[in-house]
Amino acid sequence: MRSIAFRTPGPIDRPDALVERDVPTPEAGGRDLLVEVRAVSVNPVDTKVRRGLIPGPDDWRVLGWDASGIVRAAGPEATLFRPGDEVFYAGSLNRPGSNSEFQLVDERIVGRKPASLDWAEAAALPLTAITAWEALFDRLDIRRPVPGAASAILIIGGAGGVGSIAIQLARELSDLAVIATASRPETADWCREMGAHHVIDHSQPLAAQVEALGIGAPGVVFSTTHTDRYVSDIAALIAPQGRLALIDDPASFDVMPFKLKSVSVHWELMFTRALFETADLAEQNKLLDSVAAMVDGGRLRTTLGERLSPIGADTLRRAHAALESGRTRGKVVIEGWH
Repeated sequence: MRSIAFRTPGPIDRPDALVERDVPTPEAGGRDLLVEVRAVSVNPVDTKVRRGLIPGPDDWRVLGWDASGIVRAAGPEATLFRPGDEVFYAGSLNRPGSNSEFQLVDERIVGRKPASLDWAEAAALPLTAITAWEALFDRLDIRRPVPGAASAILIIGGAGGVGSIAIQLARELSDLAVIATASRPETADWCREMGAHHVIDHSQPLAAQVEALGIGAPGVVFSTTHTDRYVSDIAALIAPQGRLALIDDPASFDVMPFKLKSVSVHWELMFTRALFETADLAEQNKLLDSVAAMVDGGRLRTTLGERLSPIGADTLRRAHAALESGRTRGKVVIEGWH
């Protein structure tokens, strides 16, 4: 089978940044599914691993942590899916990724593909939907009010992949007013399309803009990018006893500004369950099935921002470069093989 991988970490403009290879097709065992990959999307984790910011084995490494495709084989212990099922999923950080014609993935972190979406539209959703869902409901517990706080959530980086689906989930599954941040007219418009009640400019101080909305201090803040830039603003604008969740990798992060207000700080990494094979691993299967049902019911929409083709080293290099530019809206998805 064809597979796109890298061996030496580094920038995307190197000829060997991503290389197409022929490798044996794996066989499904245990609870694994062998999935024929139809579309993949690119996430910040892809670029971080490729640059060597997340260490890995000193060998060829296949990236890709979002995919949609068709189950071609199931291991002897698999019970949730059978060959022919259409699925979507985000995989595991410690296994070969989705940038291959076929991929093995544990069925407990796989969901049934939304029937109303095509392959690319579906591949845009899994990693970001899991991240946003776990951050909003498992970490921030946004449906539990913060005493005295405004019934509102601030989502920093609303036009990104995670921000795009977090806006929708907060609108659909809570009564909170959703405040999103964006810095360009087109990304602000995107946030409004996703359902944000208010959009403020994250290139300007945030606290004054939130205060100017006149709705009070938000009880919860979800920061998806450049959290270290906004620490003082978040500490100023969040309500006492509020809750903050972040998903990025700030070079430094000082939690002391949050002590006076007893603000709780939560990290979210959607790979944790798969990496540690936690007892609730199958919650991601249920989560993705819930997302699919909401999509098919017209309550959520895909966050596909740009569609590329075919799946290959050249196209993936373009997608990585686009993501690293910091100017993408929604998700960059690559579909189909030569």
